[in-house]
Amino acid sequence: MPGPLQTYCLVRRQRLALPIGNVFSFFSDPHNLDLLTPPYMHFRIESQSPDHMAIGTRLLYTIRWRGLPMRWLTEIVEWEPGRRFVDQQIRGPYRRWHHTHTFEPDGDGTIMEDIVEYALPLGPIGRLAHALMVRRDVHQIFDYRAQRIAEWAGGAPLAN
Repeated sequence: MPGPLQTYCLVRRQRLALPIGNVFSFFSDPHNLDLLTPPYMHFRIESQSPDHMAIGTRLLYTIRWRGLPMRWLTEIVEWEPGRRFVDQQIRGPYRRWHHTHTFEPDGDGTIMEDIVEYALPLGPIGRLAHALMVRRDVHQIFDYRAQRIAEWAGGAPLAN
């Protein structure tokens, strides 16, 4: 019987200098995912992507992780327009990937929060891979994302 599932959590908060309507619109357009993904990952949407996401929207895309091609299918499982949405991996490199995007008005700007809960397959091998490289890689991807978001919308990361 497999051991308990080790789940990891990444939390990022960022203040953006744009109103919540503009910010939510940007993040609900799947075509913008490529802008937020490091170029070395060769992100490409494979499925017919809608102009805007909604509950039940599925996106199939390919990425490269350390040179290895991977297919990833995610689904929008929660959708609250203008406030939050959740994408969850249906098929892909993780045993579990649950990404909550939350947006709150903050004066003339927006506070954006990402909470990513993820787990790796392969039990102890997955835990070792997380310690040696996956944790660092996930943090670097979200560092890149925060930088690109700040370039687009202004603002700055906030302490978690």
